[in-house]
Amino acid sequence: MLGNVFSPYYAWARRRGAADPLDHCALNVALYGRGGKRWAMTERGRKGLRQSRTRLDIGPSHLSWDDGGLTIAIDEITAPIPSRLRGRVRVIPAAVNPREFRLDPDGRHVWWPIAPISRVELELEHPALRWSGHGYLDSNRGDEPLADAFQCWDWSRAATPQGTLMLYDVTARRGQGAQLALRFDAHGHVEELTPPPRVPLPTTAIWRIRRGTQSESAQPARILQTLEDTPFYARSLVETRLLGETTTCVHESLSLDRFAARWVQMLLPFRMPRVSG
Repeated sequence: MLGNVFSPYYAWARRRGAADPLDHCALNVALYGRGGKRWAMTERGRKGLRQSRTRLDIGPSHLSWDDGGLTIAIDEITAPIPSRLRGRVRVIPAAVNPREFRLDPDGRHVWWPIAPISRVELELEHPALRWSGHGYLDSNRGDEPLADAFQCWDWSRAATPQGTLMLYDVTARRGQGAQLALRFDAHGHVEELTPPPRVPLPTTAIWRIRRGTQSESAQPARILQTLEDTPFYARSLVETRLLGETTTCVHESLSLDRFAARWVQMLLPFRMPRVSG
């Protein structure tokens, strides 16, 4: 994240006047498994940032584009309980999608699903893990703070035999936010579909974040697992019905109204520490 949109330090700097986005950068790593959860999102200033055409360094971690794929070299400390996260993730796209999508009426916020279908290979030293599977790569960029443009959004992604399905349902503060239903094939081609009807999901157990998704039949969508339950963000595994099939989605719900609350900003440094370099 360059100009970390979820940074309390960046938000505090903006209240004092013009703030340098590149003084607020972070690599976020979230790991889930039978051994529990590990989370790292240490913010670093300009001293910890180095950029070139094919490589991005944020502190001791770096990302590089080489041999047709993205290598993410991770060297981070988890929070709030310190432990080491060190190893490598390799993202190998089946194809690169060139098309971007506006999330707000003014086009100030853009989402680019770069590689909707990818192979992911993970090798970690700490903790000792190794696996491979399917994944994806995307990018968001904007010209203003997210909370200025949006109240909330729900996003989800499902890997199916017919391709990758992505749903984006955005509530904008001004005008109509994006309502996207997209299907990508292994060649990177995209088909725009009619978004299925929106259905509610249970709020999160701890922080009561509202969640919703899309499902195209009377069969109710259901939460399989809540991976993150934070004051303003939830990540979940959701079972829903899309294109006539029951499928499992990776799903996120984001409340920007909650994120902008001062009490939430005061909590964030416990999971998002900042270092100078």
